[in-house]
Amino acid sequence: MRTAVFKSYKKGYFTFWFENGEELVFEEVHPRVLKQYDLKNDKSYIDQEFRITFVEDYEDDDAVIYRVESLKPIQ
Repeated sequence: MRTAVFKSYKKGYFTFWFENGEELVFEEVHPRVLKQYDLKNDKSYIDQEFRITFVEDYEDDDAVIYRVESLKPIQ
């Protein structure tokens, strides 16, 4: 798990900024995560810090898709 701040959801992409200054854009979020945290519509999650677990999926053409597997808010 890493620490990241949720920054935006735009045009099907979820953007998080990590503690080391890295920005990652996720194409997919596990459905159970979206059921728990409506990142697409609930603006209150913007700028909220989370513990995040994600995976990298490699496609046939060597493209990488990042998918959020779990989120836990840090309070």
